[in-house]
This record gives sequence, structure tokens and C-alpha cells, in this order.
Amino acid sequence: MAKDIVPQEILASKILMMRGHKVMLDRDLAALYGVATRDLNKAVSRNKERFPEDFMFRVGKKELENLMFQIGTSSWGGTRKAPYVFTEHGILMLSSVLRSRRAVQVNIQIMRAFTKTRELLSTHAELRRKLEEMEKKYDHQFAAVFDAIKNLISAEDKDVKKIGFTA
Repeated sequence: MAKDIVPQEILASKILMMRGHKVMLDRDLAALYGVATRDLNKAVSRNKERFPEDFMFRVGKKELENLMFQIGTSSWGGTRKAPYVFTEHGILMLSSVLRSRRAVQVNIQIMRAFTKTRELLSTHAELRRKLEEMEKKYDHQFAAVFDAIKNLISAEDKDVKKIGFTA
């Protein structure tokens, strides 16, 4: 396997949860691809038909406030417009719009990061399911043990960055 251009830890930290989707911000993607955010957004706007609402959307006002609070952007600097966010499918589509060698290599790394994130989430779900099955089998003597394990699992779940509102 070729050497990664961007460390996986950095890629994983750029994946956010918004509107029930794992997404990445336009400015983070632009930085990873080595282009200006405005150039990335221009390329997208020239190919608007490739980016339906489930591939890319603009952050709403409340989501932007939440995003600025979480990232620590000041009110006088940084983002002046609500950024675009790209879902996994939108990021895949970006590789057809941005055709540089770096864009292709970074896209491959991003897809691997999304896959790894999905695998981690499914592992936690499987572990939780098995724990619930065991809880039904055993009597109340082990209730404290099961509670402690559930607290550990839920503490790990809280580390995932979630931005936006869920219904």
C-alpha cells in the first residue's frame, strides 16, 4: 500500500455527523485536496447536476451557529457564509470534478476512513446487542457488571462528534 498523504487520524477527525449523515465540510475537503475552498465550490457549482441534496447540502443557520460554537470560530473572522457539507457519496462525486492526482489519492484515503468509521460503529452495535442477550440469560447478580459495561460503551459513543439537529 502506498504511503498515505494525510494521516488517518486527521481524516477521521474531519468526519462529522449532521442531519443523520457522516459528512465533511467544504473547507476541510479543500485543504485536503490542496485547493482553495472557493475553487472547490466553483467546480461543484459548474457541475451542480452531479450533487443532489443527498450528496451535498448547505449548512442551515442553527447548524452554522452550532458548528461555530464547536469549532471556536469567532464572529468577526473565519466563515462568512454557511459552508457546504458533502456526504460520502458527494465526496466520491468530487473525484470526478477535481481530477488532480492528489484529489484522487486523498479521495481513496477518505473512503477508507469512512469505511473504518462504519466498521467501528457496527462493532459497537453488535457488542451492545450481545450484551443485552447475556443480560436476559443471567440473573440480577450480574446487574452491576452489565451496568458498568454499558457505561463504558456509552462513554465511547459520546466521543463521536455530532453536529446539527436530529429529530
